[in-house]
Amino acid sequence: MKKNIFMRHFAIYFLALAAALYCWPLFSQGVKNELSEDDKFSLVTRLTARIIGRNHYRQHPLNDEISSQIFDAFFKDLDPNKTFFTQQDVKEFESYRLLLDDMVEKGNFEFPFKVYDRFSKRVSEYQAYCLEQLDKGFDFNIDEEYVTDRRDLPRAKDEAELKKIWHQKLKNEVLTFRLMARAQEELDKANKSKNKDAVAIKMKSPEEKIKSRLRTINNEVTQKDRFDILAEFLSCMTKTYGPHSDYFSPREEEEFNIGMKLSLEGIGATLSSEDGYTKVVQLVPDGPAAKDGRLQPEDKIIAVAQEGEPPVDVIDMPLNNVVKMIRGPVNSKVTLTVLTKQGSGVPVDIQITRTKVELKEREATGRVETVKLPDGKTFKFGYITLPRFYIDFKGAFEGQPDYKSSTTDVKKILESFNKEKVDGVVMDLRFNGGGSLREAITLTGLLIKDGPIVQVRSSNRKVVVNEDPDPEIVYNGPLAVLTSKMTSSAAEIFAGAIKDYKRGILVGDSRTYGKGTVLEVFELRNLLKFINQEFNAGSLTFENAVFYRVNGSSTQQLGVVPDVVLPSLTEYMDIGESFNDNHLPWDFIDPVPHSVFDNDFDKHIAEVKTKSEARVGKSPDFKKLAESIDLFKKYKDRKSFSLNEKKRWAEYEKEKKATDDQEKVYLEAAEQKDKDSVKFDPVADEAVRILFDYTQLAKTS
Repeated sequence: MKKNIFMRHFAIYFLALAAALYCWPLFSQGVKNELSEDDKFSLVTRLTARIIGRNHYRQHPLNDEISSQIFDAFFKDLDPNKTFFTQQDVKEFESYRLLLDDMVEKGNFEFPFKVYDRFSKRVSEYQAYCLEQLDKGFDFNIDEEYVTDRRDLPRAKDEAELKKIWHQKLKNEVLTFRLMARAQEELDKANKSKNKDAVAIKMKSPEEKIKSRLRTINNEVTQKDRFDILAEFLSCMTKTYGPHSDYFSPREEEEFNIGMKLSLEGIGATLSSEDGYTKVVQLVPDGPAAKDGRLQPEDKIIAVAQEGEPPVDVIDMPLNNVVKMIRGPVNSKVTLTVLTKQGSGVPVDIQITRTKVELKEREATGRVETVKLPDGKTFKFGYITLPRFYIDFKGAFEGQPDYKSSTTDVKKILESFNKEKVDGVVMDLRFNGGGSLREAITLTGLLIKDGPIVQVRSSNRKVVVNEDPDPEIVYNGPLAVLTSKMTSSAAEIFAGAIKDYKRGILVGDSRTYGKGTVLEVFELRNLLKFINQEFNAGSLTFENAVFYRVNGSSTQQLGVVPDVVLPSLTEYMDIGESFNDNHLPWDFIDPVPHSVFDNDFDKHIAEVKTKSEARVGKSPDFKKLAESIDLFKKYKDRKSFSLNEKKRWAEYEKEKKATDDQEKVYLEAAEQKDKDSVKFDPVADEAVRILFDYTQLAKTS
């Protein structure tokens, strides 16, 4: 295993060296010893342009075709709903359309900052316009429609037409908050009639809420870090090659690393921005802030001081910058000046010692349940929820014996299931967005003896087969894997291998997400060392290879089809690789030999599906789910709403009645349910019963 880790890092080093040798003539001349911020931006722009053009799987040169796509992508990225830029704005920048490829290769980044300046100006103008209109008020008796989805519509011709859009947008927001307040008033009345001591919820006026939001949005846009603006543009450039290619600024790179290793160094608090203040949303259990006990949700942080330094005012400061100040090395101290939720308005200082904070809510969890079935039999099963394939790369590379990884955590869970002697295991990957390829391979290896797990074809079209590195099987009993259209990337590799080996039953949506590309993560800092520069330049990710299952089919675009398809809301959402711009197409290569866990699997699945269809057809839970799906489909593609308050309220009451009727049916059915039933959602509940049916059939074969 350590040899594989070493080879992986050697490959990254070799890529850095190759990129350096290729890019050297382009940026080595004229590089100063001391670089200004603009010098750094220019260098980062040049490196990103050259690396993506040469190393992406598409092998497409950075030319006028790509330049035109970058131009459109940046405007779309900043203003996806066509609310701020006019046709005149875009036309004014049109001269850049076919020049961007040449500009970025020379390190010229003037285009994104000029465009962002116009965007920032428009957002400030929007705020000023809204504040003026809020004082004037609106007439909600007029019959007019507001188009909420403008993506397929042309941009406003000029500022006059843009202000008409702003007027309707603002009017819709005010009306929405008015209806919310009205709905709350009716709920308060109903509660009061049932309980005389019930207290009505106090709500801010629509105007107050909107002014607060306007201030937050304007602050975030106008005070955005310059590196993050450049990163947004470079991200648009990389995404013209593929939807998962990206450039990460130093801040975004840090967030990515935190997500992979499930830990950070800080105080353990989730923060948000509200009315210019940094507000505490929640505390991480067992984190330093939670253990200290003084900082509480809803408290507002107004200043931050490092140990031995004066406090820095953070009111109206972008949230990212505040978070950066609060995080820091383990055992260092940070002092927060806080307006407490229950205080008198007088700020208090809270000093907290930073530690390593484990993000427990994102790691694998498991539990053992026993369900009583209609025929009186009981079924004891283990249920694993795995949100991501995570690993602490640094800990693994350094050979730390207890480094964090999804394989290690799931192995412990499976071993505990073995001790409990469960009859089967359900693994829930419905909301697993992927993660580490290595983890998908090693985790699959916990469930099979040996053999190939996934094939990888690189940009030179050579194919490498990745095999299970460990012959040990940790769990060899019946298995069901829950998937959905949100099951993506590494999770699809795992699901595909389980299906190809006939190792378990896949249950879920008609397909998984379809993200079948390998991402190379390249830290630009490694390349800068070759020209004697050292600064945090962010990182670049790009599709440099494609995944293929052992049966030869790619997971790209079409995903993995489950053995048993169940109704679900995600099935009808516009989720998946097919909805992404510039995605690579599905294809296939030769299969590789592999064993089969159950020779009678297909026969068993046919019977399991028949039993499942019968249950789903009679299930009150799935009836309620079907009604929810029908409601979703009805309003899914709706792109406009009435701005007439009477009509809008009537629509709300109609929708609420339908929802209440569904809820009534569900509650009545729930009361009739066996008290020993496990409280899962309908899909997970049915997956357990599918697994039980399979175990019974497997026993008789």
